Amino acid sequence: MNASKTPLPEYVLQQPDSARQALARAWLWLGLLSLIGSGVFSVLLVLSRTPVLQNFFPVADFFHVALVAHVDLSVLVWFVAIAGMLWSINSSTHAMSWGWLALWGCALGVVLMSLAPFIGGGEPIMANYIPVLGDPIFISGLLVFGAGFAALVLRSLVLAPVLGISFNGGGALRFGLNAAAVSAAVAIMAFAWSYAVVPASLAGKAYYEILFWGGGHALQFTWTLLMLVAWIWLISACGARVPLSPRVALLMFLLALVCVFVTPYAYLAYGVASVEHRNLLTWAMRFGGGLAILPMSLAVLVALRPASELREDARPLRAALLSSVALFAVGGVIGIFISGNNVKIPAHYHGSIVGVTLALMGLVFHLLPQLGYAAPAGKLATWQPILYGAGQLMHITGLVWSGGYGVQRKVAGAEQVLRRGGEIAGMGLMGLGGLIAIIGGLLFVVVVIRAVREGKRVAGQ
Repeated sequence: MNASKTPLPEYVLQQPDSARQALARAWLWLGLLSLIGSGVFSVLLVLSRTPVLQNFFPVADFFHVALVAHVDLSVLVWFVAIAGMLWSINSSTHAMSWGWLALWGCALGVVLMSLAPFIGGGEPIMANYIPVLGDPIFISGLLVFGAGFAALVLRSLVLAPVLGISFNGGGALRFGLNAAAVSAAVAIMAFAWSYAVVPASLAGKAYYEILFWGGGHALQFTWTLLMLVAWIWLISACGARVPLSPRVALLMFLLALVCVFVTPYAYLAYGVASVEHRNLLTWAMRFGGGLAILPMSLAVLVALRPASELREDARPLRAALLSSVALFAVGGVIGIFISGNNVKIPAHYHGSIVGVTLALMGLVFHLLPQLGYAAPAGKLATWQPILYGAGQLMHITGLVWSGGYGVQRKVAGAEQVLRRGGEIAGMGLMGLGGLIAIIGGLLFVVVVIRAVREGKRVAGQ
């Protein structure tokens, strides 16, 4: 039989009912608001590190405060919000009040964390994964947000759909979303365990570095799983043949999950402040996180057809998908060549994080009609992920360039000590790319809001 005539496994979930649709929409809006907030803070970051501009906009003293808010909003809150949207679609209609309680807990935490830079007086502590402000308002907001996230994860696990014996593409997507919830539960366990045993003698950055190290590593498995789910979902949404059967896709999700279970072993085997504990968690993330990524990315490249053959509403999805794979691959390659404490490190994680973000942006585009809105279409929707991805690529290229000259990370203004032309050129490229990426990120919000308004206009007719 001709391969083109064989039925395609359809990677799609059923339209959510009105109750789950409303909850998923609310999580989406929390994610959009977090992107807007992170964009405001990212403008300050780019201005404070760009040669010449840093002299006209003296915000270097606010750099670390802005960096804390930007990272937490653009990574932690945005990813949790979109996870909440997806888990709400994937769950049942039971215990909806539990789902709304989790949402409002997260939202209240975000409000407190966002206000803290302006009304608090805490010192910025640049811990990995979750930087914080040493301020009661910020810490209270982070705790409230964490409680909301824990409630979200627990509900997602308790109400996870049973896959059954009959397994199809939708079942593979549900398994991937369930696996992401499992890894998130492991991360919450790690945060709680670290809090219980972290040495009381520690303070400041040393304390928060140990507190967030284990859970932060485990969360990377959650974000990676959500990205892989988005990739295979978007391939199918583009009308392409997914070159993976549902059972093989399930295996890929399982491979992406399995190494997260090194986390409890690391806590049982070594003290949280030990080098062995830290190195084991790092190894698990580097090795386990990459097991499924290469075959899944190859599946994307093999499956996608030329843009000229796509439906109009599928072109933004294809653009987001290819941009995601490209940025994630660049971030991974940069990670191989990291040495020292320079700006190559943020270049690596910007590539990886933006790769996840672009995949989730594309999935948001695809799911908008299921949430009662219009499907994004047109040139603006197609060019948005390309512009965002290209700006971020310029941004991280400038960071790698400057890192080769030894420019240090987490510094701004005169502290960067840019003397040579190469250093200045590299950070200039970083600044230009950062500004383009900011425009691309804000255009995502514009495209989504336009789709929301169009959907409401059509519904009102």
